[in-house]
Amino acid sequence: MTAKPMIRVLLVDDHAVVRGGLRYFLDSVVDIEVVGEADNGAQALAQVAALAPDVVVMDLMMPEMDGIAATQQLHERFPHVHVLALTSFAEGELVQRALQAGAIGYLLKDTAGSDLVEAIRKASAGAPILAPQATQALVSNLNAPPRPGGDLSDRELAVLRLMLSGLSNEQIAEQLFISRNTVRHHVHNTLVKLGATNRTEAVSLAIQHRLVELPWSGDDAPHEEH
Repeated sequence: MTAKPMIRVLLVDDHAVVRGGLRYFLDSVVDIEVVGEADNGAQALAQVAALAPDVVVMDLMMPEMDGIAATQQLHERFPHVHVLALTSFAEGELVQRALQAGAIGYLLKDTAGSDLVEAIRKASAGAPILAPQATQALVSNLNAPPRPGGDLSDRELAVLRLMLSGLSNEQIAEQLFISRNTVRHHVHNTLVKLGATNRTEAVSLAIQHRLVELPWSGDDAPHEEH
């Protein structure tokens, strides 16, 4: 009788204790072999190239390169390798981004060991799997009204980020190497898309909905150009 092939697994998590716990448990599973570990997305890419795993168990929140970016690159460069996201967060937007990046499954770190093993087996066979909480979060996210600013272009987001820094149109033009008229055009489009009546309101909405990273700290604050 032909022996069942081993499922080669790479563990990716920035916490050594988490990786160690997963390895200790998975080493006891007869058809799973942990072939390596990585503590960030960039290292995961190198390990996949070197070790050729079947399944990558991928944390999403990591330094240097997060799990979303790593999953997308893995999906593009190694489409035969299946990524199983394993994270502490069940936010609808995060679930959607992970699946769009190419993850075949999404589990939470409180998942029972037997469920993780079954998920790895399904992932190896190309079958998708979602934790119930992830499914619920994804459905809620898809049914939610569109987030303000979701249709902003990359250039409009860049202009918005500089608006948060309190830069004038002229200063934004200098930063982005575009004309002041072009900046005015981008500012106008940004206000329209956000449903804002002025720059201050646009900045407030950007902060409220976390459209861009805050460029200031402490007592610094943006101001409106008149």
